[in-house]
Amino acid sequence: MNTIRMVGIAMIIAGLLGLGYGSFSYTHTTTQAKLGPVELSVKEKETVNVPVWAGSAAVAFGVLLLVVAWRK
Repeated sequence: MNTIRMVGIAMIIAGLLGLGYGSFSYTHTTTQAKLGPVELSVKEKETVNVPVWAGSAAVAFGVLLLVVAWRK
């Protein structure tokens, strides 16, 4: 399996996941204050929305890569 096919399949999978879930979240830890040996930190939950056009474009680009790889 060549590299173009693998990238095409990865783009299709990523695009379908983006369309299916619509967003993903992660936890970000920040240090708010440091007083000698005591350190105060805060965990913040961040959410990133994946636009529908981005998921659709990823699927379309993945299909295009598979067609190009198939023609070679």
